[in-house]
Amino acid sequence: MSLKIELRPGERIIIGNSVITNGDHRARFFVDGQAPILREKDILTSETANSPAKRIYLCIQLMYLAQDLAEHKDMYFTLVNDFLHAAPSALTIIDSVNNKILTGSFYPALKEAKALIRFEEELLRNVQPFSG
Repeated sequence: MSLKIELRPGERIIIGNSVITNGDHRARFFVDGQAPILREKDILTSETANSPAKRIYLCIQLMYLAQDLAEHKDMYFTLVNDFLHAAPSALTIIDSVNNKILTGSFYPALKEAKALIRFEEELLRNVQPFSG
């Protein structure tokens, strides 16, 4: 079964190691095969990964695109340990992400990492300023 993708004008998508930019008109195409695929809205760059949870997401994104845990695992586990040290209440989400990564399910791990980003944003919204 093919994956149907619709792109808005000018929208970008990564398929495998290639970045594809749509032209001036809406486009629909179908993809058969096993290459990693990320839509523009799901892509983070080193510039946009501006929080600890987003850096974890970026690391998983690199694993997904390379289909390789080994190259990025040391950085990933360093980021995760630092995050858990600062926010131990994130353990349930981190465990879920780790389980997906360790079974090679990188795309589902990315989806779970989005939950970690939302968790982090909620934590930051609830931080009370120090008035000491």
